[in-house]
Amino acid sequence: MSCFLVPLTQAAVTSIVRSHHEKKIQSGQAGALMRHLPALEKMLWGGAVVLLVDHAIHGELLTFSLRELLTVGVPMSVVLTGVWAVYALVKERRRKVAPATK
Repeated sequence: MSCFLVPLTQAAVTSIVRSHHEKKIQSGQAGALMRHLPALEKMLWGGAVVLLVDHAIHGELLTFSLRELLTVGVPMSVVLTGVWAVYALVKERRRKVAPATK
């Protein structure tokens, strides 16, 4: 069972992208999706770690299957990223609609 490798790889890439754009994110100059990139990063790392622990408990860490990567890992990462995109866009819409409070 190697499905955890896809979200693990995506989490690593997301972390690199986020760290590269950290100044824009902190200053508020980033776009809507970039502003919520830390949430995607946390979701991916958390999911990958849970899958890794689950596979370790069941003794499935040493099995590798390209078929499983493509049929389970990729769709799982695509769905997670889609859910995050909807979350980020809803948060942005609420942020624009809500009155600015300071």
